[in-house]
Amino acid sequence: MSEIQGSGLESALHLSDCLIPDWQVAPCVRALVTTRNGGVSQAPFGRWCAAQAVPGGLNLGFHTGDDPQTVELNRRRLSALTGATPAWLTQIHGRGVVQAEQAILALQQGAPALSADASVTDRPGVACVVMVADCMPVLLADAQGRAVGAAHAGWRGLLDGVIEETATRLAALAGVRPDLRAFLGPTIGARAFEVGAEVRDAFLGAASHAEREATDGAFAPCTEKPGKYLADLVALAHLRLARVGIVGAAGGHWCTVSEAENFYSYRRDGQTGRFAGLVWIDPAA
Repeated sequence: MSEIQGSGLESALHLSDCLIPDWQVAPCVRALVTTRNGGVSQAPFGRWCAAQAVPGGLNLGFHTGDDPQTVELNRRRLSALTGATPAWLTQIHGRGVVQAEQAILALQQGAPALSADASVTDRPGVACVVMVADCMPVLLADAQGRAVGAAHAGWRGLLDGVIEETATRLAALAGVRPDLRAFLGPTIGARAFEVGAEVRDAFLGAASHAEREATDGAFAPCTEKPGKYLADLVALAHLRLARVGIVGAAGGHWCTVSEAENFYSYRRDGQTGRFAGLVWIDPAA
């Protein structure tokens, strides 16, 4: 993958505007997480400069209130950079997984984006993609590059099993003896994600006996707000990944709320844009 050179608006996004996963996978597996930089969106969807949003944001979500033509240009920039066709979804905070090529076909036929929170594929040039603005993008790949997937994992999706479902579908595509790897993208951090006791209780209720202590440790009581907890989505994601044999996932080091210069955050800003995590198999590798 290389930066696309040229003069069009769709050619101005660069790898330096993105996060590149540091995971151990075959060279044919390509992946990135966009930031709020490198696009054409105006405030409040713009890039961050001097503690305010200014023009130049890479908002990828049509449902945010941004100008649709601007969002389309941002998506074209992303496609030009990757050289892959992204499988855009309508995300619903569930566990549904679709084939990425089916999601692309629906859009090409003029149908609405498929409703799901994850996609998988074994076809080169097809990018599994999820959009986020506090929820976690979880990128998955067979280490040998036979199949890839992406999951949108907020607390509801994590609780409902979106990671396990995506990994199961991915393993089936990869075939004999799949060796799955994962990358956890930017999400709302453990010091910022305040939830009610019902969220903690739901995770504890879904935890196995072996998971219960670690699940309880992922929720820190808010000392000034009885009945409220600070939830660690990264820790909860690691527990769910372990269920499908994925240990030591890469990433998980960025907080969308505290890093306004890089990431959109719904919890921080209310009206805001969406960034994305993508993974695909490079047909030229």
